[in-house]
Amino acid sequence: MVCVDLTLDGDEVVVEREETSMAEPVRARRLTENEGRTLLRITRRGKHESIRVRRATIIMAAASGTPAPAIARLLGAHEDTVRDVIHAFNERGPGRVGPSVGGRPSPPDQRR
Repeated sequence: MVCVDLTLDGDEVVVEREETSMAEPVRARRLTENEGRTLLRITRRGKHESIRVRRATIIMAAASGTPAPAIARLLGAHEDTVRDVIHAFNERGPGRVGPSVGGRPSPPDQRR
């Protein structure tokens, strides 16, 4: 990728070009047979929360080789969101398909 920086130096326009490399495309790791069945079940049944279906769809598409920008366009999501879901799955496995619980952690004396 080429970045161009235009600056004014008096009456002249100075053009500086810089070659930059793009980051490697993010890919989901290979799914185990059990993970594949679980993700397929989530996407095919209508019982799950929409965020779970969406994340499972992202992971399945990425695991089949679909690039993150294409997945984002298909789902109407931001590319960064797709990449975040794929990275989280690669690091933590299928448990990342469910919605994360937000908010502050409980004070130490109220934790179980």
